[in-house]
Amino acid sequence: MVVAFFASTILVVAALRFIPVYFTPLMFIRLAEQHSADKEFKLKHHWVPLTEISPSMPVAVMASEDQRFLKHHGFDYHAIEKAAIHNLENKKKLGASTISQQTAKNVFLWPGRSWVRKGLEAYFTVLIELMWSKQRIMEVYLNSIEMGDGIYGVDAVAKEHFGCNASQLTRANCALIAATLPNPLKFSSKNPSDYMVKRKFRIMKEMRFIPLFPREGQDVDPRTVDGGIYKKK
Repeated sequence: MVVAFFASTILVVAALRFIPVYFTPLMFIRLAEQHSADKEFKLKHHWVPLTEISPSMPVAVMASEDQRFLKHHGFDYHAIEKAAIHNLENKKKLGASTISQQTAKNVFLWPGRSWVRKGLEAYFTVLIELMWSKQRIMEVYLNSIEMGDGIYGVDAVAKEHFGCNASQLTRANCALIAATLPNPLKFSSKNPSDYMVKRKFRIMKEMRFIPLFPREGQDVDPRTVDGGIYKKK
């Protein structure tokens, strides 16, 4: 059974390096929740290649969720240490999940905080970091993450909330979408609260110092940041 588990999971991760992820466990969980609450089924999801997503979108989620995404190998130990110290001293808990960890959870697992799920999350994070490029991880993340009630992925939220395609999202749109990601069922990019607007502008400021996301096979130029601005080393 152990050999079958490792063999099957490795094969699935290898296949998803090339195959679009059209459905995730969370999508089915949300449909079940809608059914149990006698709500109308809603599942908006349109897979698009990373090249058809606004270049500001990867920058926005890195600024908001994982500023060291291009530097770490799945786990940001500095952020983990910082969060651990914060959580010991404060009631409001701080997370330290990277984009790689969130992608592993979104694609292969279910929501929750159990040690079993966290262990599996770490396992799948290692696998995707070994077998996928950073570009592929970002592509899957931006296509699979929950971005609203029944809305998954950048293209779906672009159409539902902004009336455009993922490639047409503005820098401000991208920052606002990223601002909702901690809790997309509570926060809305369609009808943002004052708190969301403030968070959007804070993310836009951070985006000025995040490198433009490189294309497949392209090295990161640390001088090139969002908006074509150059900063000195």
